Amino acid sequence: MNVLIPTPLLDYTRQSPVAAHGATLAEVLADLDARYPGIRFRIIDEQNRMRPHVRFFVNGRAVHELTHTLTETDELAIVQALSGG
Repeated sequence: MNVLIPTPLLDYTRQSPVAAHGATLAEVLADLDARYPGIRFRIIDEQNRMRPHVRFFVNGRAVHELTHTLTETDELAIVQALSGG
């Protein structure tokens, strides 16, 4: 499946979109981390929860669970909120 990578994470992948494989969101993130070490930690915290500033969209619909099932034809967008002052 195609995974759209947000600009703050392009240091890991150097491109967007990238291809990834997995039957669930957790598996896709593990696949990405195997090819781009460290990227998962920027998305998922130490308690295996989605970081509060990150959102996932599958085919344009928000996904809130790492167990969400995916197919190879899905498109996953990872979105990071920006903050500043």
